[in-house]
Amino acid sequence: MPDKPSGFGQFWQELKRRKVVRVITVYAAVAFVILELVSIIVDPLKLPEWTLPFMIVLLCVGFIIAVILSWVYDIHPGGIVKTKPAKEVTEVIPEKQSGINAWKIATYISVVVIIGLIIFNIFGRRGKGKDLAILDKSIAVLPFKSLSDDPEKQYLADGAMDAILLHLSKIQDLRVMARTSVEQYRVTDKTATVICQELDVAYLLEGSFQKYGDQARLILQLIEPGKEGHIWAKEYDRNWTDIFSVQSEVAQAIARELQAVITPEEKQLIEKAPTTSLTAYDFYQRGREEHVQYWLDRTNREGLERAEGLYYKALEYDFTFAQAYTGLALVYENKYYWETFLTEDFLDSMLILADIALSYDNQLAEAYVIRGLYYGLNYKLEQAINEYDKAIKLNPNYWQTYWEKGGLYFYDDLIKSLENDHKAASLQRGSFLPSIYRRLGKTYAMAGFKEKSIYYIEEALKLDDDSAVFYSNLAEIKDCNGNFEKAIEFGTKSYLIDSTDGWITYLLGLDNCYLGQLEEYFKYFKKYDKLLKTHYRQHPWGTFRVGHAYWINGFKEEAEYYFNKGLEFHIEMIELGRHYGHDFHTFYILAAMYAFLGEKDKAYENLRLVNKRQRMPLWMIKDITNDPLFDSIRDEPEFQQIVQDIKVKYQEEHERVRKWLEENDML
Repeated sequence: MPDKPSGFGQFWQELKRRKVVRVITVYAAVAFVILELVSIIVDPLKLPEWTLPFMIVLLCVGFIIAVILSWVYDIHPGGIVKTKPAKEVTEVIPEKQSGINAWKIATYISVVVIIGLIIFNIFGRRGKGKDLAILDKSIAVLPFKSLSDDPEKQYLADGAMDAILLHLSKIQDLRVMARTSVEQYRVTDKTATVICQELDVAYLLEGSFQKYGDQARLILQLIEPGKEGHIWAKEYDRNWTDIFSVQSEVAQAIARELQAVITPEEKQLIEKAPTTSLTAYDFYQRGREEHVQYWLDRTNREGLERAEGLYYKALEYDFTFAQAYTGLALVYENKYYWETFLTEDFLDSMLILADIALSYDNQLAEAYVIRGLYYGLNYKLEQAINEYDKAIKLNPNYWQTYWEKGGLYFYDDLIKSLENDHKAASLQRGSFLPSIYRRLGKTYAMAGFKEKSIYYIEEALKLDDDSAVFYSNLAEIKDCNGNFEKAIEFGTKSYLIDSTDGWITYLLGLDNCYLGQLEEYFKYFKKYDKLLKTHYRQHPWGTFRVGHAYWINGFKEEAEYYFNKGLEFHIEMIELGRHYGHDFHTFYILAAMYAFLGEKDKAYENLRLVNKRQRMPLWMIKDITNDPLFDSIRDEPEFQQIVQDIKVKYQEEHERVRKWLEENDML
């Protein structure tokens, strides 16, 4: 006769006899399911935050009660009875087989459910947890309020806000909205929840600032929508000389609240003071504010002039102030782009100023962006990309860097263009967002994805309600797909709203030409010629079309003038190394002009340069198969082979983009 178990073994046998183990197993499985359901419905149903903790406490209490009841009572075929102590049981009364099987099945199912839920929580939510982590570390810094009675002191509050935003932007583990994204909320009655939804961020930072004498006061609060009050707040009363350390301290405190990782390199960047002169810093802040207002309204040339003067004033007090040099570099680009476009020293002063800035601070992201702009506009693409990558390393939230990179890849690599523009859109929710969406729309159109293209131009329309540009975009999409009738229909709607738009005037003339409607072709290009003389004198790249319109309508002398002007302009761009000059479209235009003028060798020379490109956009097929300028060589074998090569390259690029969209769940 085997020995009776003792100690823990005896206790375990008693738990099994009283079916406590089975109850614990089944209860745990049911509790797991209940908690999972509650965690799923809390957010969609906007239940109170205490809902889940309350359920956990309730289930724990229920667990204790279930264990006690299962110890005291038992379920028999005759009903619920009090369980007898082991010493009083002299004969084991067998349960019905169905009861035994039911308990076993329930126990097995419970074990499987528990294991399944554990695996789901460990692996199934890994991707979701990553997304939530990204969302939880996104923030927008709203325009700070000035506590001063003097409205002219607002620039001080804006400067404090700008500095804190810039510090936060240097932290790669955060996603920070751009300054231009939050200007729309300077005066608003929108709730924090609405603002966060519109900006696609999880947190808002609000602040107030005041400078009185040698003292400064900064009041801040970090807000998470859905939670009452603020989740973090602090008031800083410091000497004005400590303003740089306060701004750094604030940025790091907020990062800690958001549980963002700050690397030693990022900490060093955040704690670095931009200048040793508070007077220089004051003038720079004023200039920066004037410059921001110009970027928000490009017609504000007076503001641009004031910004330039204030940057120079800042350098009078600290000639080593790197940010003042980058400010001047951007002023120079804003003022003299077209004036120097066809000169040997095109934007050289912009590069010189950026280099001076880097000689004083080689960790200034803005200076590398300016260098990238310069090299890109001078068609030194590899150098431009290198400069942009340096800027991103120093400031991973600098949306303009991604925008400029996307522009460089616009004709060369559609996937890289899309990646950078989507990144820029994730960091910009201000007045520039419609422009980002419209370029995304154009890029998708070039890749042959019409539905996605229309989606983004419709999103842009929702943001700025610019119907003239919307119809122009629709016309461009239809033109790109070879539907010239629809392109003219939408283009006409755009033209009726804004007849000064040179691009839509050009497109209407071209599509009428492709349809053989030569009177309309001539009408629109005469208007386009007038626009060139009054609005677009610095960039007459479409003059060759004006020449062709005159030619086929019998005005040979005028036609020769425009063709010569077009040849001169495009050849000069190539010789000077302008970005537009090395774009393959320039070689296409030269080939078209030479083909029409009967210079076949030069036409093929430029067509071969076009055909060297690895990738082709959809509109290239439309143009080269319909352009009457190539009629003289259209049936020749080499021309036909080039057309076929272009079609193959477009199809390969379309498939490459389609695969990328599928891999990123964007189709």
